[in-house]
Amino acid sequence: MTWKEENNKLKKEYQFKDFPQAMIWMMECSYHIEKQGHHPEWFNVYNTVKVELTTHDTGNTITEKDWKLAETMDDCYLKFSQF
Repeated sequence: MTWKEENNKLKKEYQFKDFPQAMIWMMECSYHIEKQGHHPEWFNVYNTVKVELTTHDTGNTITEKDWKLAETMDDCYLKFSQF
């Protein structure tokens, strides 16, 4: 699934085998998120993580920061799904 633009946000939903796998992925992403200094709005229920990205300090618009973080999260997911 690709990122979709909706209401000035990038949105995507990630699916995992189970809850621990979803949490491990979130922890893996957290290192990169903190390094970039740009934080997602994300919501986890069991094996699903819903992510929304927007840049608040530009008036809640989609910026290059959002696209960069989206790419980083996808990269983490691809690496993660190889195991």
